Amino acid sequence: MRMTKYLAATSLLAIMIAGANPASAAEADDQNVSLEEVIVTAQKRSENLQDTPIAISVMSAAAVEDRHVYSLVDLGDGAIPSLKVAPFFSRPGALIMNIRGIGVLSDSNQPARDQGVGVYVDGVYMGRPQGLGVAMYDVESIEVLKGPQGTLFGRNTEGGAVSIITRKPKGEFGLMAKGGVGNYGSYTGELHVDLPKFSGVSIKVDGILTSRDGWVSNPRPQAEDFGGVAKRAMRIRTLWEPTSHLTFDYAYDNAYDATTTLYQQFLERYPGSFAPSAGNTFSTKRIDTATLGVAQLESIGITSGHRLTADWEISEGLRFKSISSYRDLKQDQWDNGSASQSAGAFLIPPATTFLNRDYGRFSLALFTQDQLSQEFQLIGETERLKWVAGALYYREHVTDNARAFATDTFTDATGVAGVSRAIDYLAQRIDRASEVTTKSMGVFGQATYTPPIFDDALHVTIGGRWTKDEKNGRMLTVNGVNFPAGSQGQVIGGLLSPPPMSSSWDRFDPIVNFAYDVSDDLMVYARYSTGYKSGGANSRSLRYQPFDPETVAMTEVGAKVEFLDRRGRLNIAAYDGKYEDIQLDFFAQYVQTDPVTGALLQTQRTTSETINAPGTGKLQGVEVDFTFAVTEELTLSAGYAYNKVDIPATVNPFRQANGQFITVPVPIYQVYTPETSGSVALDYERPFGEMSLVAHIDANYSDGYYANYTDVAYDPVTRAVTIKQPKGDSSFIVNARISLADIDVGGGNATVSIWSRNLFDDQHVFVKFLDPRFGTAGFFNEPRTFGIELSVKM
Repeated sequence: MRMTKYLAATSLLAIMIAGANPASAAEADDQNVSLEEVIVTAQKRSENLQDTPIAISVMSAAAVEDRHVYSLVDLGDGAIPSLKVAPFFSRPGALIMNIRGIGVLSDSNQPARDQGVGVYVDGVYMGRPQGLGVAMYDVESIEVLKGPQGTLFGRNTEGGAVSIITRKPKGEFGLMAKGGVGNYGSYTGELHVDLPKFSGVSIKVDGILTSRDGWVSNPRPQAEDFGGVAKRAMRIRTLWEPTSHLTFDYAYDNAYDATTTLYQQFLERYPGSFAPSAGNTFSTKRIDTATLGVAQLESIGITSGHRLTADWEISEGLRFKSISSYRDLKQDQWDNGSASQSAGAFLIPPATTFLNRDYGRFSLALFTQDQLSQEFQLIGETERLKWVAGALYYREHVTDNARAFATDTFTDATGVAGVSRAIDYLAQRIDRASEVTTKSMGVFGQATYTPPIFDDALHVTIGGRWTKDEKNGRMLTVNGVNFPAGSQGQVIGGLLSPPPMSSSWDRFDPIVNFAYDVSDDLMVYARYSTGYKSGGANSRSLRYQPFDPETVAMTEVGAKVEFLDRRGRLNIAAYDGKYEDIQLDFFAQYVQTDPVTGALLQTQRTTSETINAPGTGKLQGVEVDFTFAVTEELTLSAGYAYNKVDIPATVNPFRQANGQFITVPVPIYQVYTPETSGSVALDYERPFGEMSLVAHIDANYSDGYYANYTDVAYDPVTRAVTIKQPKGDSSFIVNARISLADIDVGGGNATVSIWSRNLFDDQHVFVKFLDPRFGTAGFFNEPRTFGIELSVKM
């Protein structure tokens, strides 16, 4: 089946190539066919991508539209190899992101944990993985900087940085309105309005909404389906230019992001496991209706923020820039997507019947954050020296609480029929709650010097950043027991009050880069850089166990070349790095039993510990980006990544075998990291009468990857694997869009588009788990979606 999809995608690509005007191909040189210049801001100034000695992939505004990307979640199909985006477990309201397999945060719901990939919107750092799934505003480009960016971007960019740049006000009237409908009850709407400049002030207003019903139906009446999305967002942006050398750019945004959890499908039963209820059937194919209906609500995230950017051109070649920001978010997560794997859905002794047995595990997590940041930059340039210096202050306060409880009850002995329990969800016991305040300060500088040798072909870059992080936090509640401030060391409610965290770290991250212009069209470079992810404490731990920062040091060599009079562009990078003190999460179920009968109670929670892996891990890989103007009408682009991560063996604090704890290190897998991934796309545009015909198709391949660090079970003496951890499936996703553009509507033009994501309805389990008590379960990718859109520009 997968081969059939390969052949179908290849055929579509071939048809697009064959459909290009033969005369254009034969006379391409005469028509001066060439690629457009790509401008990036990776080094805090606008530069040509080909002159920037960093591995960068860029997604343009057109590519964002062609792939029907409305949020970062939509980049999970592999559009940018080396960048992996996935939901935290079943929850799209918090994202896992890594670049080159670095920076994985397998548990995104901890206030004292940080990401290893920095996400920036118009220069402002987004401090939490919650809120990253909101709709994006009128994107101009998305830059993915690969490898450590510790000097110019600072803390928590050990894997790289994702920089989202949005369009500024133009100062003249403009309007773009878009609306569309699709399958699964989906609809989208956009409105972008530019107002004429008045007294030096330009204003732009953006509004976006997108909605789609769930793609796994929930049999429970009046409960939400699984996989639904409803996003809406607005932003107002003003640009004041009191003089030709000074600008003030202010933006306010507010976003609402409602999602329902993904459905964890029961794939197959493990030999000798507990018997599932009769209604809890399993299948290795994506199902349309959940096998067990359960109570389910929307998870709602609300984010808002202010940003003020001042840009002052002090003199020719010298600029001062200030970026001030305040943001806050609230995120609740109602997750009952794992009902098929809840303990109550299996017959666990001493139970002998499913009648009146509770099932479903509703995990409710409430999360709040506010952040304040201030960055200053001084950017200078002379004939031979380009430099930037700056300082950053960042503060955030985060709180969370979580509870887990059974929501439904079987009403028959075999476990087919059930009803939702009449309980007050918010009145259920809080299993854990914590708060933390983080402060970070840093100063940085970087300079590129072109010495008067080798015909000015050599460019030497040296830089560094000093950072100081402080974190102060404490557990407020553990297993329903509240701990007052200052109670550490006391026994309250039968539990020892965990100690608070008061930690700080100093860090210096250098960069050294040598770039050489072999010719006007070919640059080669060698780069050494470092980065780190700050330490913290694990709020799922019953002890609020602290952990140290993790670090990356990487050497990268690369080449950037344009050829055939800039018809073709090829960028290659290879890297080798050291990965130290890697933060690993190990999970276990904290399960309560009846003190008299020993029977399993349905109140249970996940507990975990974060361990810094001993020794040094290894990072190796190769990345390729290729673009070629086949004709004036047809452009081919492709990307490829090989990312290999080796992590030292580590002791799992929860792992047991034959009733014994394994105290020797066990092998560790890197999670959420395909070893091989690639993407290819064709873009075609030609006149069609007085209009234009525009077509796009892209195909994206990825290896399967692990979702758990360790295998399921080991021999306690030999460490031999007795139950192996399953790997997720490989994927092949094709997206397509065809448009009739430049339709005259009197004073403007319109575009009608038909689009599809996952055109061939590829099915793969991207996250897979094995619990020998129950069986194998996992999350399938989204099914094929399609729709039609109409947009008008004036």
